[in-house]
Amino acid sequence: MKNINTYLAKVLNVPIEKVNMCSLHYEVKKIPKNQFLLQYGEICRHIFFVEKGLLKMYSIDKNGKEHIIQFAPESWLISDRSSLYFNEKSIYYIEAVEDTEVLFLHPDFFNKLVEQFPNSIERSDFLLQKHIRSLQNRINSLLGETAEERYMKFIKMYPDLLLRVPQWMIASYLGITPESLSRVRKELARKNFVPDR
Repeated sequence: MKNINTYLAKVLNVPIEKVNMCSLHYEVKKIPKNQFLLQYGEICRHIFFVEKGLLKMYSIDKNGKEHIIQFAPESWLISDRSSLYFNEKSIYYIEAVEDTEVLFLHPDFFNKLVEQFPNSIERSDFLLQKHIRSLQNRINSLLGETAEERYMKFIKMYPDLLLRVPQWMIASYLGITPESLSRVRKELARKNFVPDR
């Protein structure tokens, strides 16, 4: 469990010699491509940590159109927080985009972490605030930025996903049509923009 151990030690300040103790609070599962971890109407029971592979969280509108809220590649966390913490039926789906190795973290995972390793509380709180900031920035981006600006932010946030997901999924995340995304990419190519790989 290389990625979770690195995450616990470097991000949450868990002593490196103690990271294996945390395995008591999660379960490891291999999720095949296109399998769901959460579906509309279900109660979310876990926080998901991606050890290897890729997940996406999305909603489907009344016209059957998919709207991707978040991607979760390696070392990312993903969950429906409203469902998890308020015991509400989820309005989202969480699905494997690739064959994925997922750690199912129990809802009180971070509380247990703080009990065992008090030094992690500051980092845990920081990560929560960072997540909230990210959501606010994403809302602002969808409401007020151009398609090109949103695409550039996508590349910065998910630098390794351009070759891992189809164009229509990127367009869904950006809130534009695949045709609009194609135009954006052509315009950037015309400007000699080459994304970092």
